[in-house]
Amino acid sequence: MKFKNIFILFLVPLFFVSCKYYNFTGTGKIDADSFQVNYFQNNAQLIEPGIERTFTLKLQELLQNQTSLSLTNTNGDLLYEGEIVEYRISPMTATADQRAAQNRLYIAINVRFTNKKTPEDDFEKRFSFYYDYDANTQLTGPTLNTALDVIYERITQDIFNESLAKW
Repeated sequence: MKFKNIFILFLVPLFFVSCKYYNFTGTGKIDADSFQVNYFQNNAQLIEPGIERTFTLKLQELLQNQTSLSLTNTNGDLLYEGEIVEYRISPMTATADQRAAQNRLYIAINVRFTNKKTPEDDFEKRFSFYYDYDANTQLTGPTLNTALDVIYERITQDIFNESLAKW
């Protein structure tokens, strides 16, 4: 019985100390206190108004939810910037009478990540994803919002993994 109490006495502090170097988002120890997400311009040939603002906010939200870093407008230890470089709608599958049965929205975003405290982590990379939807549906309103949510969730998580999780 005494051995069990001694074991627990040492195990509990060890658990809390180890959390300093690992957290449940997989980021490990981040040598930064703040992050900055600059406005992502929409430089795609096909322009959908407002998608750049939505993306910028989604990236800020994900970083705030998955890290303990504080969001700042200037001089962040971590800097995310870039532009939407592709916004494209294309037919994916055809019906027997040669009409599109399904369309695909594809979005690509070029991201530049700068880590002021660890410059070897800096990168510039293109991230992309898509959403397939019924060709008889207009890509507006709820359909567009759903498509953007799916695409941005994947792209922002990929950016997070590349910049902080190192997966």
